[in-house]
Amino acid sequence: MITIITIAIAIVCFLLMGAVLIQNPKGGGLDSTFGGGGANQMFGAAKSGDFIEKSTWTLAALLFILCVIASYLA
Repeated sequence: MITIITIAIAIVCFLLMGAVLIQNPKGGGLDSTFGGGGANQMFGAAKSGDFIEKSTWTLAALLFILCVIASYLA
């Protein structure tokens, strides 16, 4: 059982890394320094941020729950 949970933790970690990496930075970051801040609005990527943010929070909560279960079983 612990092996299945460990594999699930690894999968959730990779998905969480991908979700974090494709998010737009909230503060603008280096992209806005060089004038790229309006590119996201121009191409209409504003609504996809809601889904990515919700999936990030969901994956983080799932990772927390899986880690608690794994520590309980170990």
